[in-house]
Amino acid sequence: MNSTHAEDQEILTLMGEERTLDRGFRKLMDKYQERLYWHIRRMVLSHEDADDILQNTLVKVYRNFTQFEQKSSLFTWLYRIATNETLTFLEKSKKWQTDSVDPAKEHPAIMHLASDEYFDGDHLSLMLEAAILTLPPKQRQVFKLRYYEEMSYQDMSDVLETSEGSLKASYHHAVKKIEEYIKSKST
Repeated sequence: MNSTHAEDQEILTLMGEERTLDRGFRKLMDKYQERLYWHIRRMVLSHEDADDILQNTLVKVYRNFTQFEQKSSLFTWLYRIATNETLTFLEKSKKWQTDSVDPAKEHPAIMHLASDEYFDGDHLSLMLEAAILTLPPKQRQVFKLRYYEEMSYQDMSDVLETSEGSLKASYHHAVKKIEEYIKSKST
């Protein structure tokens, strides 16, 4: 049994009992809060939005823990909740709809990212984010999970409830579109 599995088992055991629920939740937050934050942040770009979504995610995890059936790993369940909360936020705010906007024309999300005190990227990083914004939402999500999170296709399949083949195709198309975008802006 590896240490991650053992830690997750301890969290599950603690959260499974009323008297140790809070202690288990603190352990869960210690282990996963930062990873969840950056997963969300890569999808919304704004620190404030990511923080709000993370809080909503953690509240949902706390309130619905008894519904976790352990058919997947704790990590997968948490990422699925964070992903769904983020997609709900994006749909409500319509921040994901960039089809009619060319990120090269100083898209507000890119301008916000460039001025964000938490962003320490260079021009190429900004160009990559602009290229990612041109992707359809599903490709954007798959690209970010694979590229930034270095998530396996199996884990992505569990989180997104999509076949590995579909995810591989989506990632391949995303990479091609990003390459084309960067080449077109670099010449």
